[in-house]
Amino acid sequence: MDNVRFFLVLAVSFLGLLLYQKWQQDYPSNSGQISSSQTNNVPQSLSMDGARDLPQIQPSFEIDPSFDRENAASGSSDIEVTTDLFSVTLSSLGAGINQVGLLKYPVEQDRPLEAVQLLANNSDRLFIYQSGLAGDTTLPTHYDSYYIPQDKYNLGDRNDELTVPFQWKSDTGINVKKEYVLKRQSYLIQVKHTIVNNSQQPIKLHQYDQLKRSRESSRKGMLYLFTGAALSTPEKRYEKFDYGDLEDAPLSVNAKDSWVAVMEHYFVAALIPNNGITHHFYSKTDNKNRFTVGHYSPGATLAPGEQHEFSSSIYIGPKRHDILEETAPGLNLSVDYGMLWFLAKPLFVVLTYVHKMTDNWGWAIVILTILLKLMFYPLAAAGYRSMANMRKVQPRLLALKDRYSGDKAQLNQAMMQLYKDEKINPLGGCLPMLVQIPFFIALYWVLLESVEIRQAPFIFWITDLSSLDPFYVLPLLMGVTMWFQQKLNPAPLDPMQAKVMKILPFVFTGFFAFFPSGLVLYWLVNNLLSIAQQYRITKLVESESA
Repeated sequence: MDNVRFFLVLAVSFLGLLLYQKWQQDYPSNSGQISSSQTNNVPQSLSMDGARDLPQIQPSFEIDPSFDRENAASGSSDIEVTTDLFSVTLSSLGAGINQVGLLKYPVEQDRPLEAVQLLANNSDRLFIYQSGLAGDTTLPTHYDSYYIPQDKYNLGDRNDELTVPFQWKSDTGINVKKEYVLKRQSYLIQVKHTIVNNSQQPIKLHQYDQLKRSRESSRKGMLYLFTGAALSTPEKRYEKFDYGDLEDAPLSVNAKDSWVAVMEHYFVAALIPNNGITHHFYSKTDNKNRFTVGHYSPGATLAPGEQHEFSSSIYIGPKRHDILEETAPGLNLSVDYGMLWFLAKPLFVVLTYVHKMTDNWGWAIVILTILLKLMFYPLAAAGYRSMANMRKVQPRLLALKDRYSGDKAQLNQAMMQLYKDEKINPLGGCLPMLVQIPFFIALYWVLLESVEIRQAPFIFWITDLSSLDPFYVLPLLMGVTMWFQQKLNPAPLDPMQAKVMKILPFVFTGFFAFFPSGLVLYWLVNNLLSIAQQYRITKLVESESA
């Protein structure tokens, strides 16, 4: 009976989790605007011009509303850049990033040469990086053409760093050099703007970076996998915003040591200004279901003949703990384990440690299950002893049911007296159940969110622990173990409960068929260990009463 309660509570817990996520999606707790430290040298107002999605910084130059984006784009050319981790397509128009392929992460295991395209600009997907300058004179934005000496760049095998230079020059003598610096074994790209004022007048200017993304639902079948923006400031290290949040209340925050990002399952692109400098973070949505998030720098004034450099970084890559922790404060929080993060993170640490010894995430899950079972052994033993005692008095309970079949009050009173005489707690098996559920849900998020487990093989047909079992063998085995566990439990007195108990293994087999195979593996091993433990304790109680 306690086993039935466990799975029912488990189902209710997951239903509550889904309802909570839906509530957060429809009624976000954040206001969309975060108060933060403000400084005099960062403008406190930001608007986005409707004709050109350029941050209009006050004071700023007027934007020509007749600008023809399509004709400008038609004159652009692509620049191909290859490193050990990236295949990148840059555009001469705005010197922006239109495509980034992550070479270490294939789309599918059977297509190892087809890399995940995190940034892309095509009919199916829009996710691009744009940057430029704005000020009180004509400066290059992400709609202005740059000159670049060649159309292909390759890091090669002998170099550890690759610089891709773009150049722009105004009629008045303002020279701009924009450089991308890519390093070996790094997903962090540095972006530099070097401005030389060879004009006859002083100029005021700011540098901006932004990510533009087409709207995408966070709901993937039965799963909720957040896709949207995130902002991190010293006051609040991690806050998520979906399209609706940004539409209702655009970001407008002044902060230092912060970052803004666009996230999806397993991967993230994050804009990271230089530390110690207050930047303004902003967002915008448009009527084409696209959103933009970005930041711009404090203003700089250049006298004739002076030079100034702006520098920032963009992280484009996997949500790996070890990399994100070293990249920016709080960026590791983009690996979102939900409300049970305080359980999920220790579980991931232990899982990673075991993986280093086994070199197999499947066996790491098996060993982690054994460790959890050992940790909860005293509680589980008490619960199983209670169930064994319940099984022992089952014939007497059936006799009481027949005797008081017409009087439920007398039946309940007689049953409680029997429990008291035999020193049985009918709810004794509930505590282990309640303790295990949070760990189960936490491990669910670990297996779902950790890119380290993405496409990780186990043995035989299990080639990806983060996806469904292709042949549903693990869910079927889990259902069999659940059925066998029921045989070790006392049968319910109520005929309706007995019928429900018989169909539960089938219901939960279907339920688990949609879970990642790594999670089903965990629960299968947990069931097998529970059966062994429960069988041993039941025999021990029976021998004590003999």
